[in-house]
Amino acid sequence: MKVKAAVTLGYQQPFSIKDIQVSAPKKDEVMVKIVATGVCHTDAVIRDNAGILPMPAILGHEGAGIVVNVGDAVRGVEIGDHVVLSYAACHHCENCLTNHPSACESFNDLNFGGRLDDGTTPYRLDDQELSVFFGQSSFSQYVVTKATNAIVVDRDVELSLLGPLGCGIQTGSGTVLNRLKPVAGESLVVFGCGAVGLSAIMAAKLTGCSQIIAVDIHANRLELARELGATHVINGKQEDSVAVIRQLTGKGAHYAIETTGVAAIVLQAIHAIKPLGTVAVVGFTGDITFNVQNDLMAEGKSLIGVIEGDAVPQLFIPQLVQFYKQGKFPIDKLIEFYPLEEINQAFADSASGKVIKPVVLM
Repeated sequence: MKVKAAVTLGYQQPFSIKDIQVSAPKKDEVMVKIVATGVCHTDAVIRDNAGILPMPAILGHEGAGIVVNVGDAVRGVEIGDHVVLSYAACHHCENCLTNHPSACESFNDLNFGGRLDDGTTPYRLDDQELSVFFGQSSFSQYVVTKATNAIVVDRDVELSLLGPLGCGIQTGSGTVLNRLKPVAGESLVVFGCGAVGLSAIMAAKLTGCSQIIAVDIHANRLELARELGATHVINGKQEDSVAVIRQLTGKGAHYAIETTGVAAIVLQAIHAIKPLGTVAVVGFTGDITFNVQNDLMAEGKSLIGVIEGDAVPQLFIPQLVQFYKQGKFPIDKLIEFYPLEEINQAFADSASGKVIKPVVLM
């Protein structure tokens, strides 16, 4: 089957719109016509850094679409279903079986190895194989993925809005609701008000946190953070974030979520929480130096990493859809739409901070 896709031909190269071939789904796979797909910072990281995913490739991992074909062994997903695609997991290791598939023992191989779990790729450009990304490659108009990656959602919700639930929005909201689990009256600070951070803020509002503090360097993002539930906002370029957080909370926040991936901001997050508080790191972060005794142990603080919001997508994504339908989780306020031909502009607008969550209409 010949379709259009935004192909990454090599590292640090712009996306190229190409006609590619997509093979039919095998027995445990489904084919999905992608309606829209989110643009995520992770796509840019993979595009620009050699050695993570073999090139050439089709990136994209926040797809939403309609099932058009199913393999003979597929159960629970049918032709015509509206689905959100999420990350790949083996579903049989210890972590998967204890409802932590984002910690799947095969996570890296299945999501960054460039192939589906049987070692094949359904995508070709002429005679050249194209790597699969996150088990889906949603920058293609049609994708083939394991049925377990496709989460059926209600048909009465605009499908073009739902793709980012598969990664970025799931990451932010899930870190709050599944991992930190604050209770009413507690305080939470979010460093970085992109799609992940703003999703965390919306989730924190659902829990009844008394203080939800947003930290960013873009005034437009801080304004939106306040609209979505932040009780206080801090411009990190203009104020000492840690000092202001301590002033607002007394001894520091109960929880902090670090979304930027900047090592210095991770350290700020550690200093911004109260004794026995917890920092959750969810962004791509490199090396960081801190004093374990003074920064963590002496006050019983915890520093944890959270992948994909520690979510079980089959359970969590339908829950987020219900929150949206109830008016409690306005994801539409994060999104700007782009046609496929403007995918490079979508990435540029995301990188500059102009747009929170670009979504490409396929």
